[in-house]
Amino acid sequence: MAPKSKEKSKTPTSQPPPAIEDLFTSLNNHIQGSEFEEAVKLADKVLSIVPTDEDAIRCKVVALIKDDKIDDYLIKDVKINGALSVINSFQKLPIDLGFHKAYCLYRLNKLDEALVCLKGLERDSETLLLESQILYRLGKADACVDVCQKLSKSEIESLEINLVAALITAGKASQVPKALEGLKIKPTSTYDLAYNTACSLIENNNYADAEQLLLTAKRIGQETLTEDDCSDEYIETELAPISVQLAYVQQVLGQTQESTSSYVDIIKRNLADEPSLAVAVNNLVASKGSKDISDGLRKFDRLKEKDSQNFQLSQELNAKLSQKNKEAIYANRILLLLHANKMDQARELCAALPGMFPESVVPTLLQAAVLVRENKAAKAEELLGQCAEKFPEKSKLVLLARAQIAASASHPHVAAESLSKIPDIQHLPATVATIVALKERAGDNDGAAAVLDSAIKWWSNSMTESNKLSVLMPEAAAFKLRHGQEEEASRLYEEIVKNHNSTDALVGLVTTLARVNVEKAETYEKQLKPLPGLKVVDVDNLEKTSGAKPIEGAAASSSQEEVKKEKAKRKRKRKPKYPKGFDPANPGPPPDPERWLPRRERSSYRPKRKDKRAAQIRGSQGAVTKDKQEAAPSTSKSNQAASSKANAAAPSSKASKKKSRR
Repeated sequence: MAPKSKEKSKTPTSQPPPAIEDLFTSLNNHIQGSEFEEAVKLADKVLSIVPTDEDAIRCKVVALIKDDKIDDYLIKDVKINGALSVINSFQKLPIDLGFHKAYCLYRLNKLDEALVCLKGLERDSETLLLESQILYRLGKADACVDVCQKLSKSEIESLEINLVAALITAGKASQVPKALEGLKIKPTSTYDLAYNTACSLIENNNYADAEQLLLTAKRIGQETLTEDDCSDEYIETELAPISVQLAYVQQVLGQTQESTSSYVDIIKRNLADEPSLAVAVNNLVASKGSKDISDGLRKFDRLKEKDSQNFQLSQELNAKLSQKNKEAIYANRILLLLHANKMDQARELCAALPGMFPESVVPTLLQAAVLVRENKAAKAEELLGQCAEKFPEKSKLVLLARAQIAASASHPHVAAESLSKIPDIQHLPATVATIVALKERAGDNDGAAAVLDSAIKWWSNSMTESNKLSVLMPEAAAFKLRHGQEEEASRLYEEIVKNHNSTDALVGLVTTLARVNVEKAETYEKQLKPLPGLKVVDVDNLEKTSGAKPIEGAAASSSQEEVKKEKAKRKRKRKPKYPKGFDPANPGPPPDPERWLPRRERSSYRPKRKDKRAAQIRGSQGAVTKDKQEAAPSTSKSNQAASSKANAAAPSSKASKKKSRR
């Protein structure tokens, strides 16, 4: 049988690539099902066939953004390009990806670059909305409000939420109700809008209504998210900002126990919403103050970047927290370090704050606090003075801090100068009194008088209802009288009497004029009401007398006797308390009068006899022993007196030696 011929080996035939239409169909299905990783792979397959396909490039970029892969990432130590790198790699193609690039830069917190990237794009609703969010994150709230108002006519979902947030950040929380009325939207239409409206009420110090609206927002959010079949963990994370804000309102309203338990509960659950967790940690540490400092520092360490040795907020917190919140966290961290006496860490963190918050005065205030702890008050005053000149519109808080530091460091002239530079409070009675006291301490009495005169002049020209002249003028008159300016003081008192009809001022006027102009003093003295009971008193004769003198041996007046009798009647005699079982009728023998004396000082005391055997002579015949103490110390008082006389009569050894030399 002939051998079978070997079959020819089959060569693998290359399969044709799938059709582009099929790839795009699968790509669309993955995007609709939120399977973004698979969508990126399919987009790469399309680009391997058609490298310049615009739709495939856009699908890949959007899928990477939706999958939160904005920046480059690693898979098994292999670097994979993120959305921004993909956009940059297709820059040479005639494809407009400027909006996507700006959004990626916004997500990476490169806000200035994102704003520049938007400038060359068409000003449609999407571009304006992204611009408003970038401006809000940059802290340019006024510009953000302007952009949101331009978008009010466009049908953009949740635009009112951004508008309310921008108004609050811009310091225009009072305009929120009017803005919602213009948009014809109720504050309780969504839980996000209810939350932002409650924040506007907090800015207006309306905490009671804010608490009720926050509770309503929490209820609406719970119902809405439950209807959407969201998990309990997701609902808890989504409503975390409302819970933290509600705890803050309770803290402000004095419900300390409820707010503290809420903060602790949020921190223990370790929610995925890191900004809410950071605010809860900060508020809890702030409520405790200087108590349990080490625990507060440990809680703050949870918020820092893991790889950083120094304290620095994590990238997510740095991107999502507002400038105000970040500044509060850093400030509280420095205050805890000062309480813990960790001066090196506090100094290092203070040095980094001006670069983080260049438009704020808080870093300068913290640097001044560190300098004061290091006993460098003069340097702190100089630093605060420079900051007040740099930020004149924010100088009030800086100058108040400078005045306090200078007053504590015994620099009254610097403190008075700082208070004089604050126009808002310069003429208030409390400020005037403080400046006058500081100038008096510095020895500048003329300057203190000038401050009082300036305040009186300002209130005389002001048209306010709550005029403070009735408070300032008597104090100014008393000051001038105290420093020997009687004429100025009398002029002020006279003006008070004419304008305010004050009895105290009339008394002060008469007293002051009595030193300067007696005739005028007598004229004003007639306006004083006579005191009852002084009609029969001859004042002239009373002035001539040298004063009342007590007469020895004189009988007391009837009124004095009556007073004494009343006092005697009021006194009650209390029975003496006797020991238990003691009968005062049969007291028995009297106690021993020497019962409180020591036993050796009593007359009945007899010392013990000496042992005669102790004085026996031992040794060879003819030996003589000398006692260490020739006489025993006497115990009775008579023996002590005799021994003291004997000692006084006996001459000292030094005196006998001197006599022998002579």
